[in-house]
Amino acid sequence: MSSSGYLRYVALGDSHTEGLGDGDDVRGLRGWADRLAEQVARHSPGLLYANLAVRGRKAGQVRAEQLAPALAMRPDLATVVAGVNDVLRPGCDLDEVAGHVEAMFAALTAQGATVATLMFPDVGRITPLARPIGHRVLALNARIREAAGRHGVVVAETAAHAAATDPRLWSADRLHAGPLGHARIAAAVAQALGLPDSDDTWTLPLPAERTGISGWRTVGAELRWAGTFLGPWVGRRLRGRSSGDGRQAKRPALLPVAAPTGDTSSAV
Repeated sequence: MSSSGYLRYVALGDSHTEGLGDGDDVRGLRGWADRLAEQVARHSPGLLYANLAVRGRKAGQVRAEQLAPALAMRPDLATVVAGVNDVLRPGCDLDEVAGHVEAMFAALTAQGATVATLMFPDVGRITPLARPIGHRVLALNARIREAAGRHGVVVAETAAHAAATDPRLWSADRLHAGPLGHARIAAAVAQALGLPDSDDTWTLPLPAERTGISGWRTVGAELRWAGTFLGPWVGRRLRGRSSGDGRQAKRPALLPVAAPTGDTSSAV
């Protein structure tokens, strides 16, 4: 890192880092990593940024497909976020998943990069039907936090605040953050990195909203979600398919960071 700030930022991961839920495949995806790059670039105008993340990738795939290209770019800042796609599948070996993530931490920090990661919220508090795997998410967090400590990786404790599971921060599929959620994740990582102009306002709860939704309406919403999002996801698993089949990284090379346009979502 130069005296003026970071020079090269590379993001590794899956759909969350790719930016699903913040834009679309027609207009383009933004996401928390793009937002973080924009914040870094405000103080490091020469920043070059690559985003190697691809939706559907498990931790082992992120390591196998993205680590070598990332190392070749010699980043001085990298983010590594992977593992959610693993814990969603039966028979997930959390030690193996964390081992892949730790291997990426080790390789990037050994090359001199500042590396950051984040903690996953309890998905059972966002999607009631996902409660059976909530403990797995928290257990993976603990393993990743320990691995981060061994390699000096910066951890954004995004799961430690009630706002993280506010439905208004999540997209309709409840698996990906919406624009406001992505903005808060970017703000959390920026604060963990100690970037200029970062603070803890991302932890604040959203304004209270009216409650009193009937039990039947809640059940109906769960059934609609299951039919629209869960059913297709299960179908892909049964066919051995992934949402990322045939997809490439949206930003596979280091490029200058452009000023954001057409989106005013903030972190608060």
